[in-house]
Amino acid sequence: MIVLDGKIAAQAIKDKLKAQVENFTANGLRPPKLAAILVGSNGASETYVASKVKNCAETGFESLLIRLDASVDETTLLQTIEKLNHDHTVDGILVQLPLPKHISEQKVIETIHPAKDVDGFHPVNAGKLVQGLPGFIPATPYGIMLLLEHFDIQTKSKHAVVIGRSNIVGRPMSILLSSNIPYGNCTVTIAHSHTQNLKAICLQADILVAALGKPEFVTADMVKPGAIVIDVGITRVEDATAKKGFRIKGDVAFNEVAPKTTAITPVPGGVGLMTIAGLLTNTLQAYLNNVTA
Repeated sequence: MIVLDGKIAAQAIKDKLKAQVENFTANGLRPPKLAAILVGSNGASETYVASKVKNCAETGFESLLIRLDASVDETTLLQTIEKLNHDHTVDGILVQLPLPKHISEQKVIETIHPAKDVDGFHPVNAGKLVQGLPGFIPATPYGIMLLLEHFDIQTKSKHAVVIGRSNIVGRPMSILLSSNIPYGNCTVTIAHSHTQNLKAICLQADILVAALGKPEFVTADMVKPGAIVIDVGITRVEDATAKKGFRIKGDVAFNEVAPKTTAITPVPGGVGLMTIAGLLTNTLQAYLNNVTA
């Protein structure tokens, strides 16, 4: 059984990106720049954004963090995004989700210019993904594909089951795994809250991707011996015995499932780190598109 260590894979990707950036700056070009907008002070969002800023610095990217109060009106947020759209020194824009309920996440996503949409959520980029055209892939599915590539996990002709159908993870993951690309070419089943006989379907999976946001939902009796298991879940679960008062749990009961697998991602230390690697890779591509336009 192989633990698909996101720390190792992400570091290798960041080292490669850093070397590219150093080459660009040595030749008189500016470094790539990522702008992040954080609305409110949600603890998890604060952590995620801080990690993105830190990783930008480690890779030689510039970053701009814009903080807005939770009470900010939708128009002001959209105007802030438009300013970044027209700032030629900004290559990528992300707005940390979730947003306060009075703001339409869809409006925000659609306001970010597709050429700067390094989270890969804009309908234009979603359409390009479906058609197999160059565009920005949502960072988490992209990170998973980069992880499969790093560890050379063969996927061709395998049956992949994706639990979850969100536009952020489940749907794009199913498209990537079924696409005629390296580390794709799977036969894919998408399972969700209305799927019948979920356990039986999961037991057919050569590759099982759990992306439903329910801690330790996937148990050993749902996993085929020798399967490859990708755990996308990351949930804070209260635990009085833990130093911080909580523990991070994935969607997979790791300790009982791992012995049955050929390969499995840990939580934390797996897909979460690869999401940032995917985001940085998208940002570098946005930069290349921008400086060569």
